[in-house]
Formats: sequence, C-alpha cells, structure tokens
Amino acid sequence: MSVPPTTPPEQEPRPQRPRRFADSARSVGRGGAASARAVGRGGARSARAVGRGGRAAGLRFRRFASADGADDTGLARLTELHAVQVAGDAAVTVSLAGTVFAMPTDEARGRVALFLLLTMAPFLLLAPLIGPLLDRFRHGRRWALGTTLATRAFLAWVLASAVVEDSPWLFPAALGCLVASRSYAVARAAAVPRLLPSGIGLVSANSRLNIAGIVGMVIGGGLAGAASRIGPDWSLRVAFVIFVVATVQAIRLPARIDSSVGELDVDGTPVGEEPLDDPERGMRRLRALPVTVRYVLWLTTGARLLSGFLTLFLTFLMREHPLAGYSGPLVLAVVAGTAGVGNALGSLVGNRKQTPAPEVMATAITAIAVAAALVTAIFYSLWSLALLGLATGVFGQLAKLCLDALVQRDVADLVRARVFSWSETILQAFWVVGGTLGILIPLEPTLGFSVVTVVVVLAVLVAVRSRRTGRTPPLPA
Repeated sequence: MSVPPTTPPEQEPRPQRPRRFADSARSVGRGGAASARAVGRGGARSARAVGRGGRAAGLRFRRFASADGADDTGLARLTELHAVQVAGDAAVTVSLAGTVFAMPTDEARGRVALFLLLTMAPFLLLAPLIGPLLDRFRHGRRWALGTTLATRAFLAWVLASAVVEDSPWLFPAALGCLVASRSYAVARAAAVPRLLPSGIGLVSANSRLNIAGIVGMVIGGGLAGAASRIGPDWSLRVAFVIFVVATVQAIRLPARIDSSVGELDVDGTPVGEEPLDDPERGMRRLRALPVTVRYVLWLTTGARLLSGFLTLFLTFLMREHPLAGYSGPLVLAVVAGTAGVGNALGSLVGNRKQTPAPEVMATAITAIAVAAALVTAIFYSLWSLALLGLATGVFGQLAKLCLDALVQRDVADLVRARVFSWSETILQAFWVVGGTLGILIPLEPTLGFSVVTVVVVLAVLVAVRSRRTGRTPPLPA
C-alpha cells in the first residue's frame, strides 16, 4: 500500500504592512531630510542676508561717523559711544515703561518726588564744581564718562533683580540711572569742542551726535523689546551689556578730550585755576556771556523745563485722567513718537546751510511751543497732546542747536569748551526743575498745562530782559 505523497503546507504570505510602513518611513525621512536641507539652506541664506545687511549698515554708519575728518580727531569714536549709550538708555526705558503703572498714583508720585529730590539735589549743588574738579585731574573726562556708564551698568543689573522681586530698590535705581544719564550729558558737552575737525562746527557735530542717538534708540529699543518677551529682567540685562561696552568705549576715547591747555573759563580765568569756593562765580559767568548767547540760553531753559514737565506730568496724568476712548500707554506712545519726530525734524532744520539767524529761529520756535502748550491747556485731547509733543521735540532740539551756533559764532576759541559744558550743566538742571514741577502740580490737565505755559513765558521774559540789561564786552579772544 503506497503512501500518498505529502504536500508541504502552503506558506502563508508575509504581511506587507511592515514593509509598506518602512517604505513610508523612508519616504518621510527622505522628505524630511530634503525639507530640513531646504529649510537649512533658506535659514542660512536668510542669516547671510541679515549678516550682509548688518555689515552694510555698520559700514554705512562708520562712514557717516568718520566723515569730514572726524576719524582723525576722535569725534567718530565719540559719535559711536553716544549711539551705544543711547541704545542702553532706550533699553532701560523700555524695560521700566510699566513700572510706574504698577502702584497707586499717590504713592508713585510721592516716591518719585522723594527720590528725585534725594538723587538730584547733590547733582544740582555740585554741578558748578564738576568742570573745575575734572580739569584738575589727568584723564578726568574720560573717566567721568566711563563712570557714568559703569554706574548705569551696575544699576541696570540691580534693576533686573528688583523688577522680578518687586524690591524697594526699584525707584532709587531707576532714578539713579536718570542722574547718571544727565551727568553723562554734562561730561560729554566739554568733550565735543575738543574733538572738532577743522571743517565741522558745533551745530554739525551735535546734529551728527543726535542722528547717531536716534539710530541707537531704535536698536536699543528693538533689542530690549525682543528680550522682554523672555522676561522683564532680560531686557535690563541687555542694557547692562550695552553699558559695559559703552564704558570700554569711553575709556578708549582719545587723550585730547582731557587736554585743557590754553583754555579759559567763561570769565577769563585759566582753566584748572578756578576757585571752587566762590559763591558769586555763577552770576559772574552769566554776565560775561555775550548777549546773544545769554538770550538763547534762557530760551533753551524754557525748552528743557517743558520737556521735563511733559515727561513726568503726562505719565501720571494718564493714570488719573485718561482720555476717553484711549488707553494711557497708547497716549504716552503717541506723544513720545511725535516728540521723537520733532527731535529729528529739529536736527534736520538746524543742520541746513541756509537758515535764519539763530536768535530769530529760537524765538520763533519758542512762540510755537508756547502756543502749543496753551492750546493743550484749553483743548485737552489726543491731537493737542500730539501737537505739544511735536512742538516740544522741535523746540528742545532746535533751540539747543541755535545755542550751539551762537557759541560757535560769538565765543572765542579759548573759552568755547567751558561755555559749552557750563551751559549744558544749566540746561540739565532746568530739566530736573521741570520734572519736579510735573510731580508737584495737581493732576488737572487745564491747571498743569496752564502752569507750564506761564513758566515757559517767564523764561522768555527773562531772556528778553537779559538782552536789555548787562551788555558786557566780548569774552577774551
């Protein structure tokens, strides 16, 4: 009996799903790799484009700062330093924009007034002595600039912790930054005339510094805004890094900034030999100024009063009496934006070759600013505030450029550096007076803007009186 042959059992077909899955995975991997390479190539191209744009912008700025022989005298370095320090100031401003709105109005005003008094009073008392003291030390002005910047770097780091921890050191550190910023302006004022190339006047040099400041403000504000998305303290750490870089730049400025050989003080005393304990020295200096310089100096104090008042009064006013239909931060942004536009417009007008006489131009813009403040007092609205911000920006910038032009025209070379730095000290002090006035006045729009209008008119009357009295011989040639 034969056994039938056995057939091997049919083998079940292997499932195809894993193979299809593997094929799909490989396809996805290839597609992902291709996408990653495409994204990488696009990202690299974008990075290269941004890098090329940044380098091109940097080279263009260097050419702007170094034009007309500024690289040889060191003015280009000062221009770059000014752009960096303004970027740091903008970063601090962006970082602290909301801190005043985080506490009750009465408490915030009281604390700001107290710390403004405590921190600015020593500055105002010592301001007449700063210049003579620095002239007695070698490398005094470079180290003075570096000290103001290093102080702000330290305070920015303190503020980074104070913002997160809600520390009571928040307001003292913030106002300390303000004091250091004003002190920097005073120390820088004496440096500009000593670095002027032969073909550049004070007006052109200061216009160049202002344009560099606008560039620094945009860059610093952008960096701080991007860093603040991580946390409020990170934008202040960005400011810390910026101020450290600026400190190094200040110390590396050329040595001619510190040289006062052959210079005279406003009243003819050789620089470095001024008595530090003469109580009548300030009035003697003021009487020794040429009439035109003294006139426009008083007009410019009105501009600084208006600027300081508007900065602090409007900040608190937007919390107490916000405009109907608009948020407080929006109104502040509009006013700050129009003031920035006015500042740039004043720089452009003041730097033109064909302009009216500086006295005439300063008088005209003063009248416009007084009219804008009066209109705001009567018609308190968003458009009137925007108009006042624009007029304040043009008034502050153009009046200062007119003052620089008169110092360049009517003051002898040996006295010019001291006149310029001393006048800047006076202007910084009047900004503080205006800010203090903005804190002390009750938060009533009509009352506040009426008072500041009267105060600016008083500055104009003092300026007019200075032209009618005390006509003195010109400063020593």
